[in-house]
Amino acid sequence: MMKDELRALKSLAGPLPAFDMEGAPDNPRLLFSLWFRHAVEAGVAEPHAMVLSTVDEKGAPDARIVILKNLDRRGWHFASTDQGPKGRQIALNPQVALTFHWARLGRQVRIRGLARRAEMHERDADFLARPAGARAIALTARQSDTLASAKELEEALELQRDRMRGTPDLVAPHWSLFIVVPQEVEFWQGDTERRHRRLRYRHEAAGWMREKLWP
Repeated sequence: MMKDELRALKSLAGPLPAFDMEGAPDNPRLLFSLWFRHAVEAGVAEPHAMVLSTVDEKGAPDARIVILKNLDRRGWHFASTDQGPKGRQIALNPQVALTFHWARLGRQVRIRGLARRAEMHERDADFLARPAGARAIALTARQSDTLASAKELEEALELQRDRMRGTPDLVAPHWSLFIVVPQEVEFWQGDTERRHRRLRYRHEAAGWMREKLWP
């Protein structure tokens, strides 16, 4: 039975790193940068992958994996087309959540905030830095549409490749670079005995407030 298979799988087996919550920096971006470097150094596969959660027009949640493009004083960056579900949902409700999970370290980071569009020159730079195949896919402007056949996809991609050869600096007009401006950021360090250590930052008028949470 699936239940028995799941029970047999280990989780948070360790060894796991320590988390000095008392010595954590005042700004969550600094702690995130430190944890991200730890994930890279530990050999975590694709440490820049994160779950983006949104809400659709009916109030139903939606989630998918996207790639972190940058982190600066404004927030966490990711890119997407405006014409797909992500873009449409953000246009209706810019409240989003991001989740990072670095299993090898037993760590999660959860971010809640507002998704805002970056400047046009930042969007253009992001799009042109993408691999040619990724740009061609984006230029089709068909994300999440029903696909009739593999031939339909290849023909559409070849058309966009021709456009790109003729206009190397072509940018999809519906492309957006989003910045998630954080309101809350939680750092979760797992423990083999389930005495997880959790530190939440909440942004208030006076700045960032830190608070410890029960496991």
